[in-house]
Amino acid sequence: MSKKVLHTAAAPQAIGTYSQAVRCSDTVYLSGQIGLDPQSMQMAEGIDAQIHRVFKNLQAVAAAAGGGVDDFAKVQVYLTDLGHFAKVNEIMATYFKEPYPARAVVGVASLPRNALVEVDAVMHSPLPR
Repeated sequence: MSKKVLHTAAAPQAIGTYSQAVRCSDTVYLSGQIGLDPQSMQMAEGIDAQIHRVFKNLQAVAAAAGGGVDDFAKVQVYLTDLGHFAKVNEIMATYFKEPYPARAVVGVASLPRNALVEVDAVMHSPLPR
């Protein structure tokens, strides 16, 4: 099994010792995305804008891997306020269609850059033939 690091300028640059995504055969592991704008590296304001930005960033990384959010097998959501759970569901429904990926939502004390939400994903994306 080979391991390939994936990168796109359409999503925020890594702000630590990690890659945006790593492909291992037909599985792509997408690192957590927070609501950073990839051009300005500034945080989107408010929970709605951050959730949308997170999913746009994940779409960009998925595209760099040759797939899209419909290829996500699992999504993990981290929230600093579980009161935003319903908002995540509402906005996530605009990016995904059934059958939805498996998902977990976890309440956390804090996130990098004081983000309100972070999402990572595991994607199934066969290698091109």
